[in-house]
Amino acid sequence: MQTLHQEEVLSSLLQEELKPLVRAVDEKAYYPESFLLSLGRHGLLSSKGKTIDEAAQSEAEVVRAVSSDCMTTGFNLWCHLAALTYVRHTDNEALRERFLEPLENGELLGATGLSNPMKFYADLEKLHLRAERVKGGYVLNGALPAVSNLGEGHWFGAIAHAEDARVMAFISCDAKGLSLKEKVSYLGLNGSATYACKFEHVFIPDEQILAEDADSFVPKMRPYFVTYQVPLGIGVTEAAVTSMNKCSSKQNGANAVLPVQPAHIQERLDLVKQAFRDQLEQGVTWKGILEVRRSAVYLTLDAVQAAMMHAGGSAYLQTSADGRRLREAYFFLNLTPTARHLERMLSN
Repeated sequence: MQTLHQEEVLSSLLQEELKPLVRAVDEKAYYPESFLLSLGRHGLLSSKGKTIDEAAQSEAEVVRAVSSDCMTTGFNLWCHLAALTYVRHTDNEALRERFLEPLENGELLGATGLSNPMKFYADLEKLHLRAERVKGGYVLNGALPAVSNLGEGHWFGAIAHAEDARVMAFISCDAKGLSLKEKVSYLGLNGSATYACKFEHVFIPDEQILAEDADSFVPKMRPYFVTYQVPLGIGVTEAAVTSMNKCSSKQNGANAVLPVQPAHIQERLDLVKQAFRDQLEQGVTWKGILEVRRSAVYLTLDAVQAAMMHAGGSAYLQTSADGRRLREAYFFLNLTPTARHLERMLSN
């Protein structure tokens, strides 16, 4: 859990550094890199003296608070925490020694790169990258259609076929043979620094290999990959409830006759938050966190759609916070693991 000092620091950063940027992030595809780095520089992502589960508890609170103001930025933070998850779980001690502190203290930013591999392990897609073993490392070829939170000096994880196995690497955006093409034609989330990544004989030295056996590594770290996504939905839902409550007196209280009231959403939100706390406090399990993630998806969608009705015509302005949250929620629905991906895994 966060200390009172950490809560005060986070509140100050949100007020002074993030809130003034939200419209630029949403409307001008502004990437809030400086804010993301500030979180680390102020100690909000440090795992020093904590277990992995304790770090996840405090960091999930940061994701929730950020997402309540701007889920695009919360999503970028999730990308970074996914990279931290890889580094925290790797058996490559030299890699962990090299990257853990810089990623935690605001010197480096990281990203996930595992959308395609997660679908591969759920038997939804073929793996897009190929790896050839060479002296001192691997050579990667192929393409990833979309990786977010990228930029000069950033690092991200990726999984590739290597003969009869899979290997997971930690890759610099500045690697020779790697080309990035920015993607900014989305309905929302255009400030997320998302790029298509093309690999043409990209050499990855052994020092940057997270796992020689990705098939065994992924089950260890993927519960945390999903854990950090849940507070994205919680933050957006909290903001939607706040918006609905502010609209209660509109048109002589006419919102009172709408079928979905803020109290209904709040009741469901409390259940999701309790289930999430149970996972964090009792130990994150794969099936358990998938169920919480699925509940968060459908709750978030219902919350933002209800908020649109409660706000009325003002919600349809281009600059509307309710409209922005609606678009963010539709992205949350399609963030790996997507709703159908979740349903597929839980049905099995």
